Amino acid sequence: MADVVEPASWHEGIVARWWAYFRTSGPEVEYFRRFVEAGQPALDVACGAGRLLVPYVRDGLDVDGVDVSPDMVAWCAEAAAGVGAAPGLHCQPMHALDLPRRYRTVYVCGGLGLGSTRAQDQEALRRIYEHLEPGGRIVLDNEVPYSDEATWARWAQRPPALPEPEAEPGARRPGPDGREYALSARMLALDPVAQQEAWEIHATQWRDGNLEAEERRRLTVNRYFAGELVLMLERAGFRDVEVRGQYNDAEPGPADDFLVVVATRA
Repeated sequence: MADVVEPASWHEGIVARWWAYFRTSGPEVEYFRRFVEAGQPALDVACGAGRLLVPYVRDGLDVDGVDVSPDMVAWCAEAAAGVGAAPGLHCQPMHALDLPRRYRTVYVCGGLGLGSTRAQDQEALRRIYEHLEPGGRIVLDNEVPYSDEATWARWAQRPPALPEPEAEPGARRPGPDGREYALSARMLALDPVAQQEAWEIHATQWRDGNLEAEERRRLTVNRYFAGELVLMLERAGFRDVEVRGQYNDAEPGPADDFLVVVATRA
């Protein structure tokens, strides 16, 4: 029997704290909100620290959350409590999704393909299908493989010049706890056949100008083109699969770094 590949996450420790402190906005928040308002209850898959979920439950929307990282789930619970809400939160990988509730809407913002195998991603879509009520919808976004020109250029190198050299820590940002935080990332490896990249993130934590702690965490990323996602969703049982532009419902185009895919459970 083949070994089971457990999903990996770099959203732990200092990295999780950075996301909780500084990743609190973006066009996705209002874009996904419309789908939640039109179809409750909703489930936020890969909810992280609650960037989307917390403003939704603050405004009275019925949203649960699930994430593979216990640190992120804990940050999400704390943020939700801070707005007087107590949503149902679960710590599970999406390919093993097994919740007691069914939903009218399931959304996945920036989560598919992180730290998983392609088979697990396909299983995740099947599990999401099973967690939807008949007629319910999945809404997921996908960063296209060519969104960053420097990264995309690596795909054409034979072989790619990897790993990238160690980068200096990124610009420090003051946190609400009196410390400063910085992140930098570099690509370690690339498999163009599997369409998978391997990355390392370097997180540092500072107090009074002194380095207090640092972490290096690794993550693989499966890259998908729009046509692949359509086929995967149809294979999982979805119908009426639509590909839309970058958080605007327009026709997708070559300038879009992100695409949104919407599909319906039969």
